[in-house]
Amino acid sequence: MDFKALMNSSEYDFLRTNEHLKNRIMLLGLGGSYAYGTNREGSDIDFRGVTMMLPSDLLGLTRFEQYEDDKTDTVIYGFNKMVGLLLECNPNTCEILGLDEEQYLIKTDLGQELIDNSRLFLSKRAIRSFGGYADAQLRRLQNAIARDTLPQGEREKHILKSVLNSLEDFNRRYSAYEKGSVKLYIDEAENTELDTEIFVDAEYKHLPLRDYTDMWSAMRTVVRDYDKIGKRNKKKDDNHLNKHAMHLVRLFMMAIDILEKGEIRTRRVDDLPLLLAIRRGDYMQADGTFSPAFYEILEEYERKLDEAAAKTTLPDNPDMDKVEKFVERINRIAIAEA
Repeated sequence: MDFKALMNSSEYDFLRTNEHLKNRIMLLGLGGSYAYGTNREGSDIDFRGVTMMLPSDLLGLTRFEQYEDDKTDTVIYGFNKMVGLLLECNPNTCEILGLDEEQYLIKTDLGQELIDNSRLFLSKRAIRSFGGYADAQLRRLQNAIARDTLPQGEREKHILKSVLNSLEDFNRRYSAYEKGSVKLYIDEAENTELDTEIFVDAEYKHLPLRDYTDMWSAMRTVVRDYDKIGKRNKKKDDNHLNKHAMHLVRLFMMAIDILEKGEIRTRRVDDLPLLLAIRRGDYMQADGTFSPAFYEILEEYERKLDEAAAKTTLPDNPDMDKVEKFVERINRIAIAEA
């Protein structure tokens, strides 16, 4: 597929007309399965990139974090937002710096400089960030399989465990304020379509509105996660499960590269036979569960990650003095070139 021709089509005119993009994009490349090399017929086309900040973002009153176009599955991060995510070894943003040359649609000198300095951002934080993403993928698999294969009583126990993980963080943050209290918990449902549901006990006086809205935003997230788990999602067919399983293994592969070699390698050329076999469904059994062989693969990659984490020469945290100098240099250029 000619991705550059696609990028230049009218569907992507926002790349040329949006004030934050236009001639300010540093990097634009493939995302998703086309980036990893696991694409097949009908795969979505995702573009991911980084753009320089406007002077008003750095010196004035405007604020810019990222541009998203849902119709084309395009996400372009502002440089400062990108740096913040890279410092945490966020997998979605690390991937942008690890593409093969031909996978970049736009790459300026500053974009190349960002790639060349990618090691500035790599640290042992990758253990937590990639491990967290892998854990989330594993829970998606477990939740989907539990919905489809467990008896109703056992399924409810599984749902309860998943939701309580979300509630634990909420209750720790919000259960005791000086101005009142809030508690989330699960009890027998009043909603006739559910067996159990989340309830809230809350009492506040003179609570700042911003704290209140932050709290409700967190509660909406918990409810959304509960609904995803508690109700059968018919779109979670075998293809979706196999895709989650593939990404779970891929995250381990990328994390091991970062810890062992200090490099980001997004396109998994040498690993494609295994990844494509997982996505194809070679490790899924007739009853909708994954075979023991898949879990053996998973266990082996978990062991490799633990070993890489123990032996890595990466620092505990990035060198913030060097990062600061790099960020300041890029942003000075962003102001000068406006």
